[in-house]
Amino acid sequence: MEKTISGVMIECVRGDIASQTGITAVVNAANARLMMGGGVAGAIHRAAGPGLEEECRPLAPIEPGEAVITSGHNLPNQYVIHCLGPVYGVDKPEDELLANCYRNSLRLGEEHEIESIAFPAISTGAFGYPVQEAAEAAFRTIMEIVPNLKSIKRIRFVLQSGRDLEIHEKVLSMKS
Repeated sequence: MEKTISGVMIECVRGDIASQTGITAVVNAANARLMMGGGVAGAIHRAAGPGLEEECRPLAPIEPGEAVITSGHNLPNQYVIHCLGPVYGVDKPEDELLANCYRNSLRLGEEHEIESIAFPAISTGAFGYPVQEAAEAAFRTIMEIVPNLKSIKRIRFVLQSGRDLEIHEKVLSMKS
């Protein structure tokens, strides 16, 4: 599914965040130390190779809602934007911290004149954020920012499961 708002194409696809060809930057749902982990962080680090962890080391630790940028190394993307999502029920206020992940990632994208960016469903894996609530927070934040974007012309959500894709498509379809 795709929708164009203020000249920016927003799309939802099912796939692997670490194999997004034709996308300038992918977003890593990172851990505070910016090291290889499980889920998205593991997939991105494995695909990017050991140079990514080396480049991340001096940038860590980061706090929930923060984002930093590195090169893409062996990924098909020029950049990786790493953000630390909130742990649901622990990091407060989790909706604002999650919104900051998207805000700060898009801000870094604009600063680096990135044309396209792919997000995973931040915080919905091991961090326990309910997918529906996370999708609503993500799209609400993106809709606020989209009219001000200059460089970014495509925002892709890459979802691993059919259920997550369905939820994101439904939430996106209700946004204008």
